[in-house]
Amino acid sequence: MNRLSGKNIIITGATSGIGRAAAYQFCELGANLFLTGRRAERLDEIKSDLLKTNPDSEINTYTFDLADRSACNHFVESINCDIDILINNAGLALGKDAVYELDRSDIDQMFAVNVQGLLELTRLISPQMKARNVGHIINVGSTAGHEAYAGGVVYCATKHAVKAITESTKKDLHGSEVRVSMVSPGMVETEFSNVRFKGDNEKAESVYKGFKPLTADDIAEIIVFIANRPEHVNIMDTIIYPVSQSSPTMVYRDE
Repeated sequence: MNRLSGKNIIITGATSGIGRAAAYQFCELGANLFLTGRRAERLDEIKSDLLKTNPDSEINTYTFDLADRSACNHFVESINCDIDILINNAGLALGKDAVYELDRSDIDQMFAVNVQGLLELTRLISPQMKARNVGHIINVGSTAGHEAYAGGVVYCATKHAVKAITESTKKDLHGSEVRVSMVSPGMVETEFSNVRFKGDNEKAESVYKGFKPLTADDIAEIIVFIANRPEHVNIMDTIIYPVSQSSPTMVYRDE
């Protein structure tokens, strides 16, 4: 059953990876999309491509940095309709340095996007959902939010924060019909590792060698499933690994 047709959905970080895949899958189900990202050209390409196969869809694109709170406010103020689903997908990891070797700018950027940006949009969108007594907030977390690992002190901290924000938001909205969910993927082959290793493609490719990782479409499919449940059903979290992975650091690779 399609319960998503005509729904107004915000997807942050929609220029690539999970966000982009989710945009395509929600569009196929007739949703109206509000896509955000920092790369205007990418957003324009995605919008054009979506409209080729779904010409009746409403696709809106917004180019700004989630770390910019005033830009977040301007974005929300520019939307002239109620939002049914907020998908806080944007996030990144930078480096795998030990805590005693961390770059201060990497720390600031990860917290600004992964935590502060997610919180800012949730703070701005949740009041209208509460007032209408309907809506759904879906946060994209990580298995790093369930188990920390060496070399991931900041990224793991931000994703532990996303888990805490998700749980606290559900409790803040207790008694309302607003749903709050999270997805926690393991290793997904997207631009994630290219960003983490700052354009070192060899390092990025080595992350996924010797096993079959998850794809962006795999996770998008689960996000759509969560969003498409009956309104009295709230899936709080899903932990998703490729079959070759058993924890953030345990991956079985073919020789």
